[in-house]
Amino acid sequence: MPRHDTAFLFDLDGTLVDSVYQHVLAWKEALDREGVELAVWRIHRKIGMSGGLFTNILLRETGLEISPERLARLGQWHADAFNRLHAQGSVRPLPGARELLDYLTEQDIPWAIATSGRMQTAAANLEALGVDPSKVAVVTRDQVRHAKPDPDLFLAAAARLGVDIHQSLVIGDSVWDMLAAQRARALGVGVLCGGYGRAELEQSGAFRVYDDPADLLRHIDEVAARD
Repeated sequence: MPRHDTAFLFDLDGTLVDSVYQHVLAWKEALDREGVELAVWRIHRKIGMSGGLFTNILLRETGLEISPERLARLGQWHADAFNRLHAQGSVRPLPGARELLDYLTEQDIPWAIATSGRMQTAAANLEALGVDPSKVAVVTRDQVRHAKPDPDLFLAAAARLGVDIHQSLVIGDSVWDMLAAQRARALGVGVLCGGYGRAELEQSGAFRVYDDPADLLRHIDEVAARD
């Protein structure tokens, strides 16, 4: 039987929902609109950290002034562009995502979602997953002081569930998820469906790496502790 003091703490974008590249394109549109020239691959390498830290780093790399007004504009333009792409139907749950969450629920294994995105962009993804944040533990960037690679999101998610973070698994697609898991003293489990490679995730602390939620569900006995 699964041990119920073990919890699964999921990242959202690129882990449960196939939305990483839409976020990349949305940030590219926002940066272009602001007159910031940056290659798409450089944007992708920062996806998964908080939007504020993300834009700070990108602007610092380009040598442009970082002002609260500029950061606010970029954040709003990114949200507008991402939600437009979402409305076009290009953002969908990853294979096995709904089935994995259903399995954990059926087995009475606690799970939560902890995303660096704000509810402004996370809401549509949660709806696509069939997750109601009024009934499920969901922690967004709006609710914590610092987002990934800091551990705040996952610590808050564990607290919401009433579980020990040290008995929790952090499931994520990026090195930022794995670094945050290490800082929270949780075990990190990586998935490849966000675009990071196996070696990158393992070097960042993942003790297991799977293709996507469907692959994780097929191997759930490797990570779900038993009594």
